[in-house]
Amino acid sequence: MNDEQREPIPADVEKVSGVVVDAAFKIHKTLGPGLLESVYEHCLCHELRRRGVFFQSQQSLPIRYDGLLLDAGLRIDLVVARSVIVELKAAEGLRPVFTAQLLTYLKLTGLRLGLLINFNVPVLREGIRRVVL
Repeated sequence: MNDEQREPIPADVEKVSGVVVDAAFKIHKTLGPGLLESVYEHCLCHELRRRGVFFQSQQSLPIRYDGLLLDAGLRIDLVVARSVIVELKAAEGLRPVFTAQLLTYLKLTGLRLGLLINFNVPVLREGIRRVVL
């Protein structure tokens, strides 16, 4: 299917992504850059819980290969409302491999929307990348 034939992301999924981004902005405003990824993940989980949003953290992602289902140790940082994958980083920049990782997670799960959020930036807007499959 080419880009012109893709269905738009449903409004409820867009709403979920908005809640995640809003929570990330609150965390970044409060804590700023420079902490470990795990700290931001714990804070984001807290914010989502506080907002009543269902999520799964560190969800295992098995790989289908050659007719086998393999536990290759892949873990998705967050799957929010069973519809948005959130990959968190605390890196010097958003590297292409981060986007490739998120795209792979989207393909393997069948989900269409992912957010790559890098908290190690002075302005969080520059650290957020939306990825649509």
